Amino acid sequence: MTSPTYRLRRLGTIMSPDPDDPVEFWGAFNPTVGRTPDGRWRLLARVTAEGNVSRLRSVDLVLDDGVPVGVHRGDVVMAPDEPWERGGGRGGIEDPRATWMESLGLYVMSYTAEGGAHGARAALAVSEDFRTWRRLGPLHFAYDPELAHDLNVFPNKDVVLFPEPVTAPDGRMSYAFLHRPMWDPMLDLPAGVTDRRHSIWVSFAPVDAVAEDLRALVLLDQHRPVAQPMFPFESTKIGAGPPPIRVPEGWLLLHHGVSEHDTGEPVPRLDYAAGAMLLDADDVTRVRYRTSEPLLAPETTQEQAGVDRHIVFPSGLARIGDADYLFYGVSDRYIGVAVLERAAAEPGATPWQAVDGPAISRRVTAHHRGRKSLPCLPADQAVA
Repeated sequence: MTSPTYRLRRLGTIMSPDPDDPVEFWGAFNPTVGRTPDGRWRLLARVTAEGNVSRLRSVDLVLDDGVPVGVHRGDVVMAPDEPWERGGGRGGIEDPRATWMESLGLYVMSYTAEGGAHGARAALAVSEDFRTWRRLGPLHFAYDPELAHDLNVFPNKDVVLFPEPVTAPDGRMSYAFLHRPMWDPMLDLPAGVTDRRHSIWVSFAPVDAVAEDLRALVLLDQHRPVAQPMFPFESTKIGAGPPPIRVPEGWLLLHHGVSEHDTGEPVPRLDYAAGAMLLDADDVTRVRYRTSEPLLAPETTQEQAGVDRHIVFPSGLARIGDADYLFYGVSDRYIGVAVLERAAAEPGATPWQAVDGPAISRRVTAHHRGRKSLPCLPADQAVA
């Protein structure tokens, strides 16, 4: 049977910053997405203003025949008011990712708290209605003797929660969080880690502990590396995008990859692009396949608007009607939308194969601008 592929088809920009709004005139970008009890689809957009302070603004989607085409602005729903969200002259609530947890009857939202004593730090908030949010506080990573290190001393970003409990390495049903520790060049690496580039890890919170006390959701253990940079478009670092979704092949995770480009300037330009990987259905620590080239790269004028950064940053994913829509940050300033499509592999594209299968071709099939359909290569196969 022909193996499937996934692709992203760019639709355009649906939100630009309001230059007359003191809350967001620097940018509105990197949103998460959810649905209110009355059926409205809503974004929580990261908005920035003078001082580079980030807040979260509620934004209702405008749909045309089910397709997102614009927004209606709402209020700021979270600002850096807690000690772990501000300090040292800085502060911010950045890059939210919300997951509807049927088992909890709640949206669980991760976000980056920027400005506390530990720098960038991941924290959680919960909501029953995607309107009002209650903070649970920063994530805490239990000490693991096998790592011979305390992960709490490192900044951490790009936290996303799987939408249902999974089996942890110790066999317990647990809530699984993907996250990205940011290794400090002045500190030793955890035992077994040899690559300082920012990579994707996973940690777990036991279901039974969370059932007794929801606050246990921030207490994570059994930390495992999942994926590190492998291909040219992600050669500098990678991080999770929206929360993973169930697909026939396992768990589909969209991620961002960052690469450096010499432009003759003192500082290399950073390109952020969207890729994808498939995690094993029964073992989320195992990557089965991943794309060797981006599904969506910064190609439009807005996506290349940054002086030293060209950015496509996948952050929100929702099934609206019969289509899956990706909402992504554009150059730390705008919000774009694309359609995630699943289709049979096209001529010239490599079928998906098991990790322990035979060697496969590294060819890709490129389509018109903003639309690529790429094979997922076995996770243990690097580009020559």
